[in-house]
Amino acid sequence: MRELSKGIAVLSPVFWLSIIVTGFVVFLGSMWPETFQAVAAQVKDSISHNMGWFYLLLVTSTVCLSLFFIISPIGQIRLGDPTSRPELSTTSWLAMLFSAGMGIGLVFWGAAEPLSHFAVSPVSADVGSRLALEESFKYTFFHWGIHAWAVYGIVALALAYFKFRKKESSLLSVTLKPIFYNKVDGILGYIVDTITVFATVVGVATTLGFGAAQINGGLTAVFGIPSSLGIQICIIIVTTVLFILSALSGIGRGVKILSNVNMILAIGLLAIVIAIGPTVLIMNTFVDSIGAYLQGFFRMSFRSAALNVGHREWIESWTIFYWAWWISWSPFVGVFIARISKGRTIREFLLAVLLVPTLLSFLWFSTFGTLSTHLESLGFSLSSLPTEGILFGAFAHYPFSQFLSIVAIILVFSFFITSADSATFVLGMLSERGALQPRNSTKLIWGVALSAISIILLAAGGLTGLQHVLIIVAFPFSIIMLLMMWSLFIELRHEKKEMGLQIKPENYPTKNEPFRSYES
Repeated sequence: MRELSKGIAVLSPVFWLSIIVTGFVVFLGSMWPETFQAVAAQVKDSISHNMGWFYLLLVTSTVCLSLFFIISPIGQIRLGDPTSRPELSTTSWLAMLFSAGMGIGLVFWGAAEPLSHFAVSPVSADVGSRLALEESFKYTFFHWGIHAWAVYGIVALALAYFKFRKKESSLLSVTLKPIFYNKVDGILGYIVDTITVFATVVGVATTLGFGAAQINGGLTAVFGIPSSLGIQICIIIVTTVLFILSALSGIGRGVKILSNVNMILAIGLLAIVIAIGPTVLIMNTFVDSIGAYLQGFFRMSFRSAALNVGHREWIESWTIFYWAWWISWSPFVGVFIARISKGRTIREFLLAVLLVPTLLSFLWFSTFGTLSTHLESLGFSLSSLPTEGILFGAFAHYPFSQFLSIVAIILVFSFFITSADSATFVLGMLSERGALQPRNSTKLIWGVALSAISIILLAAGGLTGLQHVLIIVAFPFSIIMLLMMWSLFIELRHEKKEMGLQIKPENYPTKNEPFRSYES
């Protein structure tokens, strides 16, 4: 009780503002679920339709800014003191950022998204055509590739840079100091950080609901356990106990161990499926789709389909939805990645964040997407299954189907715990004015709150409405993100000038006097 009282004492106004806003939204969603969902859907559709161009430009700008930092002398700057070195091994670091950033999404959509673009809602081709199959992987790669990780990377870079290099707190508001100076220490800062916390709470609560649905779908496929609200609530309760225990053990133990387990399970499942599935087709799809992705990289980045209503609706439903989704998740993932990235150079940080998870995601979607689309092309109607059941439906047509399904359930379960564990840690940091080691009592409060919110909205049928709220929240945070990018550029350019970092060499060989190593 003493620790709890001390924990409450250090909670910032951001905590109470976030609790009030979140509680109000949950109240509306549980009391008037149908009206709530209808209004939220209308606002979400309006944002997607009217501001889609803005999302396309913003997310592509994060890619361009990341590439600029990588190739410029700025990339030499270390996230910390010049003598700082990483606290975690590269393997554990990559496993943790990958688990927090994608996790459940890969398992949930791995077989389902390429299948949807091929057999349900193609980008521009006819349903089930060869062109639809090619486009399905190209656009899946686009949605889960460099653009997604550039959003995460820029937010995480700003947080890590200001925390470890500038010795500021771990709050998003402090990253705006080069623009607003000390004004971020007042009401402006509270607004920015409250939006951050709210986006994190909504995103994680929604993910808990989807994770519970997929675990339930796997249990139905393997053990015949019915899919019901009661089962899904039990799943959330069990995982809540586990992720709270993990969160209380600290980031150096709980999340690190679970992230390493996730990577082992994910790579193991991936290897088995490649071996027993259409191996040559999987690898050909992987290579060919990377080529198609790179070839269409810039066209897809700016494609708004201004003169084609049908294509524009598809872009709003998928691409704009994903861009808003990544933006809304970037506070949570960014704070977490920043926390574990002290001591790395900006170049090392961005190269790893952009490329490693992207390539793993490409291989993942090539494998499980080929599994589902190949079966669909052979006449097995996997597209008629619910989204959470497509992966398990695909496994049913291959050897060791029950074993593969059990491993997939365990993987979703483990990703589930890791994401929620990471979220309670981040929320604890933000609630205690950016403390790098939030109190266990604070993490406990947020762990229980996240699960309670998820259960209430799941019972009220409000998860769809909560998804819409997540996209709505992404819009104000996109403005914050734009300001954060400009602020980061200002400060890094200033430091580059002060440090005397240059691309152009200062000394050139005098005419007819070349440098020779053998004469030095």
